[in-house]
Amino acid sequence: MKTLLLLLFAGKLGKILLSAGSMLISIFTYGLIYGWRYAVGFVGLLFVHELGHYFAAQQRGLSVGMPTFIPFVGAWIELKEQPMNAETEAFVGIAGPMLGSATAFTVYLLAQDSGSKLLLALAYSGFMLNLFNLIPLSPLDGGRIVGVISPKIWFVGIPVLIGVFVWNPSPLLLIVAALAAPQVWSAYKNRNSVDTVYYSTDTATRLRYGFQYLALTLFLAVSAFETHESLDIVRLQN
Repeated sequence: MKTLLLLLFAGKLGKILLSAGSMLISIFTYGLIYGWRYAVGFVGLLFVHELGHYFAAQQRGLSVGMPTFIPFVGAWIELKEQPMNAETEAFVGIAGPMLGSATAFTVYLLAQDSGSKLLLALAYSGFMLNLFNLIPLSPLDGGRIVGVISPKIWFVGIPVLIGVFVWNPSPLLLIVAALAAPQVWSAYKNRNSVDTVYYSTDTATRLRYGFQYLALTLFLAVSAFETHESLDIVRLQN
C-alpha cells in the first residue's frame, strides 16, 4: 500500500513538475527576447487564463490536468475526459477568457495608477491574447463557446483567421488552421445533420452564451485599442 501511495504521489508530483518546468522554459525563452520581467508577467497571464479553464472543468466534474506551456504557441490544460454536451464545453471554454480578461484589466488599472510602461505592455498583451482566443474556430476558446449557439458559426472564423494572418503572419495561425480544418470540414459535411444530443440546449442558454461572447469580444477589442493608444502616447513622450 505504501508503495502504491508513493507511486501515486510521484505521478502527481511529476505532472506538477512538468507543468512548472514548461512554465520556466517559457519564461526563459521569452526573457531572452523581451526581458525577464515582461516574460514573468506574460507567462503569468497565460497561467491565469488556463486556471480559468482548470477551475471550470473541475466545477463540472471533469478530470483535468495541470497547464502545459510551449513558447510562442501558448498553453493548454489536458482534459482527460471530454465534455458530455456543448454547454459544458462552452462553460469551460469561456472561463479562460473571462478570468484572463479580468486579470488583464486589473494590470491595466495598475499601469494607469503607476504609469508603468511594462504593466501597460502586459495589459495590452493580455487583452490581445484573450481576444485572439475568441476567434470562433475550435480548438480556440471562441470555437468551443459558439458551438453551443450553432456550429455553423465556425465558418465565420475562417475569414477572421485569414484576416488576422494577412494583418500579422504567424506560424501559430497556420497551426490553428491545421487543427481547425478537420472539425470545420466535418461540420460542413454534416451541416444538415447536426448531433442533436450533444448540441441540444434551450434558447435561453444560447442567448446567454451569445451575449457573453459578444460582450467579452467587444470589451477586449476596445480595451486593446485604448491600451495600444496609451502605449503610443508613452513612446512619443519618451
